[in-house]
Amino acid sequence: MSPLRKKPRIGKGLNFLSNRYLQLFLASNILIILDQYTKMWVTTHIPKGHFIGIIDNFFALTHIRNPGVAFGLGAEWASEIKTYLFIGFSIVAIIAILVFFHQTPRENKKVRVALILVFSGAIGNLIDRILYHEVIDFFDFYIGSYHWPAFNIADSCITVGVLLMFLDLIQAGKTPQAEGPPDTSENL
Repeated sequence: MSPLRKKPRIGKGLNFLSNRYLQLFLASNILIILDQYTKMWVTTHIPKGHFIGIIDNFFALTHIRNPGVAFGLGAEWASEIKTYLFIGFSIVAIIAILVFFHQTPRENKKVRVALILVFSGAIGNLIDRILYHEVIDFFDFYIGSYHWPAFNIADSCITVGVLLMFLDLIQAGKTPQAEGPPDTSENL
């Protein structure tokens, strides 16, 4: 072996994964592709408004189009501007998520994972809004005639991400704060 050549280190090849922006890119792409693939599967295998029962009286795959936001809020608004407002709000939210991600300390992995999930979900639903002017939902949980609003993988990513941030916020509030310097003032 030539004295100028260095021996390769074992395990060094995965150090590139320590780059948080690469983690954001890889994880979000996997989640966005999964979200879009499942939506494509639903649109090609389940006619709009129909369902496939999976667990009787509890869970079905359905094909619903949601022109509103979370849980169908705003779906009844009859304005073409609505779609562009939702797209605009989504873009602003995505930019804010990226700013928070950049500002999140490297040690705070829970918040970084949460932001990756929310980012992925926001992008997944933004793609639907741009392509279809509405979001494709397909998970339908219900008991009898009581249905939880249908949702998709992007919605799940957003929900889990927000829950992780909420848990982090609660845990941060329970962390004992360092006491300030002792009071050195004496009664004179």
